Amino acid sequence: MGEDPKVPHDRGHELWTLEDGASRKLMASIDRWVSAIVGDDGIDMPLSSDSPPVEATVVAREDGLIVGCAVVDYMAQIWAPSVRITWFAGDGKRVSSGDEIAVLAGDRDSVLTVERSVLNVLGQLSGIATHMKQWSAIAPRQIACTRKTIWGLLDKWAVHMGGGLTHRLTKQDAMMVKENDLASMHEEMESHEQRLVTFLSDVDMTQTGAFLEVEVRTDKEAMMAAMAWSQRRQVGDVDRLVVMLDNFSPEACKEVCDQMIEQGIREHVVLEASGGITFDDLKSWHECGLDVISTSSVNRGVKPLDLSMLVKGL
Repeated sequence: MGEDPKVPHDRGHELWTLEDGASRKLMASIDRWVSAIVGDDGIDMPLSSDSPPVEATVVAREDGLIVGCAVVDYMAQIWAPSVRITWFAGDGKRVSSGDEIAVLAGDRDSVLTVERSVLNVLGQLSGIATHMKQWSAIAPRQIACTRKTIWGLLDKWAVHMGGGLTHRLTKQDAMMVKENDLASMHEEMESHEQRLVTFLSDVDMTQTGAFLEVEVRTDKEAMMAAMAWSQRRQVGDVDRLVVMLDNFSPEACKEVCDQMIEQGIREHVVLEASGGITFDDLKSWHECGLDVISTSSVNRGVKPLDLSMLVKGL
């Protein structure tokens, strides 16, 4: 990794902190997703009935990291106000197979109506956090979640809780200039490298958000971007440039890193790799000199944590 381990991709504090819990930004996302989840489950008004009272226990069927309690609490508050929830494992808590996570108490119809939505939320987000924890155990504070998500900021929150980096929370959060962006800039220039260097020389840093990132496809583009940025940093107070090595192998990433060190320009960039990242090869990626490894594998297609809900007396 680079000399400075602090990277701008860590935006998780904007969603959740240990001291304050969910932020307004996260709560707004929770509100949007909960409305969609219960709506798709046929719930179109707050639940209530005079059916007999029951208690139902949510139980872990495998080891994992629990995330989603704040979502379930909000869901019950708005859509099932007669259901009371007692938590034994809150957000961020590790559980083992057989552990009780929560007890839901309320009228039978309401409890059974929200059962599937509750388990879907807890299972999905806990599955992401648990999976992320496996990645971050090998490459701590280095794995970032891309903007390819299933549940938007909820995915980002689960990644954060599992020890990962959120990367951009929205497209406006930071400026990422990709191949398609450069192709539409300075059309009078034939060379992709010329467009890249011209952009980096002219970009207004007050308009880039939390950080500026450029995608490069070759080691030549990476070196030219780093060189251009090192020259800009010599005449102005600007943060490091994030250079994303797109579909490079670990070996190619190491070569780029070594070249930048030899040229004395490594300190001016944050090196990120994305594309083709696999868990089986994670150790190689972790050791090739990168600051950030970004992938959607930590949140897309992840198996939900196995949970069940059992009504007392069954």
